Amino acid sequence: MAFDSIDRRILGLLQDDGRMTNVDLAERVGLTAPPCLRRVRTLEEVGAIRGYHAELDAATLGYPITVFAMVSLRSQAEHDLAAFEDHVAQIPEIRECHMLNGEIDFILKIVATDLKSFQEILTTHLTPAPNVASVKTSLTIRTAKALPGIPVRQD
Repeated sequence: MAFDSIDRRILGLLQDDGRMTNVDLAERVGLTAPPCLRRVRTLEEVGAIRGYHAELDAATLGYPITVFAMVSLRSQAEHDLAAFEDHVAQIPEIRECHMLNGEIDFILKIVATDLKSFQEILTTHLTPAPNVASVKTSLTIRTAKALPGIPVRQD
């Protein structure tokens, strides 16, 4: 689907504030409410908008530890990759899992309540997982930038 400038403005505004009312959104993009809502519904139907969520503060909610884990597997056969992805999908503290090109097969973003709980996730769920050859971890010291979504061009 080709997105026109109004679609891109709608996407950018909703990405910045998913709680914006349709009336406010319509006003900001220069439409009346009914056609604006139709555009939003179309953007949802084609998959450009996958959902709406609240951005939570991990530390405030008891998860002050964020760790990135680089995982190498013994086999990169598709069924082994899928099995690993299925395994990490069952661990709630693993918030992101990205398959990479190169020496490392996956990078994971893991949150934990403290270092002891992270160590437990690592030693009971991650390193003994089938097909895992190695896991290298890096503890986040500070986050300088963490923007949700993507840059939406307003050409």
